[in-house]
Amino acid sequence: MLEVGVGTGKNIPYYPAEARVTAVDLSERMLLRALRRAMQEGKNVPLCQLDAQALAFPDHCFDAAVATFVFCSVPDPVQGLRELRRVVRPQGRILLLEHVRVNRPGVGRLMDLLNPLVVRVMGANINRNTVANVSRAGLVLERVDDLGPLGVVKLIIARPD
Repeated sequence: MLEVGVGTGKNIPYYPAEARVTAVDLSERMLLRALRRAMQEGKNVPLCQLDAQALAFPDHCFDAAVATFVFCSVPDPVQGLRELRRVVRPQGRILLLEHVRVNRPGVGRLMDLLNPLVVRVMGANINRNTVANVSRAGLVLERVDDLGPLGVVKLIIARPD
């Protein structure tokens, strides 16, 4: 399995003992924190400094990929999702937990207006339409579950075409 945007490694404690996971992040500082967490948890997780938009892995080399609140900050999220489609086997799964633009006129418009400020302060876009981006990247949507109020957090399950 591939975890894209491992960050500080908050998901590492939840990896099953038998799971073989490779984790990537763009930030060297985050990878160092993830390494410390993996060592604390006794998990052997290869960590690589890579950009989600250009994964240095062969085609179809992972059974699955997971990303948690990542595609709000990837500059070209469709390209990053295309990379997941490329590196995950055709029968594999891609699991995304993402916050997205709320599909209500008032709230969505407010998110659009606040987005430049939020990007400047936090580095993350709050108005991405990640579900549509998954389709644009050529992935097949299997399931989309609303997990947060107003549908702002979604669990998206997709597979390569």
